[in-house]
Amino acid sequence: MIQFAMPALGADMDEGTLNEWLVKPGDTVSRGQIVAVVETTKAAVEIECWQEGVVGELLVPVGQTVSVGTPLATLLAPGETPDAPPPARTPVPEPSAASAPAPAPAPVPAPAPAPAPVPPADPHHRRWVSPAARRLAVSLGVDVDALTGTGPQGAVVISDVEHAAAHVEMSAPEVTPAPPSPAPSAKEVAARRGAEMRKSIAAAMSRSKREIPHYYLADEVLLDPALTWLAERNAARSITERVLPAVLQLKAVALAAQRFGEFNGFWRDTGFEPAGAVHVGVAISLRGGGLVAPAIHDVPGKKLDELMADLTDLVARARAGSLRSSEMSDPTLTVTNLGDQGVDTVFGVIYPPQVALVGFGSPAQRVRAVDGGIRIATTVQATLAADHRASDGHRGALFLAAINELLQQPDLLEK
Repeated sequence: MIQFAMPALGADMDEGTLNEWLVKPGDTVSRGQIVAVVETTKAAVEIECWQEGVVGELLVPVGQTVSVGTPLATLLAPGETPDAPPPARTPVPEPSAASAPAPAPAPVPAPAPAPAPVPPADPHHRRWVSPAARRLAVSLGVDVDALTGTGPQGAVVISDVEHAAAHVEMSAPEVTPAPPSPAPSAKEVAARRGAEMRKSIAAAMSRSKREIPHYYLADEVLLDPALTWLAERNAARSITERVLPAVLQLKAVALAAQRFGEFNGFWRDTGFEPAGAVHVGVAISLRGGGLVAPAIHDVPGKKLDELMADLTDLVARARAGSLRSSEMSDPTLTVTNLGDQGVDTVFGVIYPPQVALVGFGSPAQRVRAVDGGIRIATTVQATLAADHRASDGHRGALFLAAINELLQQPDLLEK
């Protein structure tokens, strides 16, 4: 029997609230299947199961908040059966001197009909509901399952709940109810959620600066070759099929991390553990404040079009508050891009237990020496924040130089 526990969904998570079970005892689950939804301070995260088996028992009820590592359910391996309780023993009457005829056995009532089986929820067609909208719906008595979402990819957001609550109030018959306790407004819910998120981020970043000996490097990257190549590639494509420069940066970082493995992994109590694959965490700002950094998996092996689709989907789901546990728990290094905010240079803080973070600022035209002459060129500042326990400045410089070199040869990024 295997115990399925609450996963750690990032360095800033200590506990989560079980929002929904998508399986029931007796269901067969496969690797990667979504079995539950857990709400953290940042998102409603779809929890995947990475063992095959049959659900034995659900140990945590919906609505309960538990710490990371708490068993959520038990799984039976294929062919395994739950331990059956010992059979009840029937008491044997003591013999008497005068043997009386045995009384007729009491009639055994017919067994009650078994309840109709409840079909399992389809884990692949869930409706997305932002955590803030779910909280507000509970406080206002709104059924989120009956709402049509207007957020990213059909997600139910706060405005949908407010609209539904206002409609219910207008259509309700005029009665004189007892004065209800005031429900929190959407602004209060958002403020409370923002405070919780800032607290989680503060704990993770304080741990990072306290435990990780950071060092920082920067390099100016000439972007003209990549931007020219990208413009030619996108010219024959529709707007929805075009690839953004940020995708080239993600691919370049991932390919460089394959060559310099000391920047792709985790620092544990026993030392540095290199990762077997490159899962790039993408820092995404949330509309209500705060940020998340979920992963795009196996970046080096993906084509640019596939990466663009993955990035678009990840940003939409992050801002809708619906991510998967694997995306939150296994980034091997992180990329942050503040170019759209007009920032020239960003020096990030490493997400423990990762050991590196690469930052990109805003592309800008600058005077630069190119091919023996001076001209105006488009460049971007690439930076590295690295853990000095896992690497040193010399290797960090080579890592940044490899990213620069790859961005000068965009054809290599297409493969």
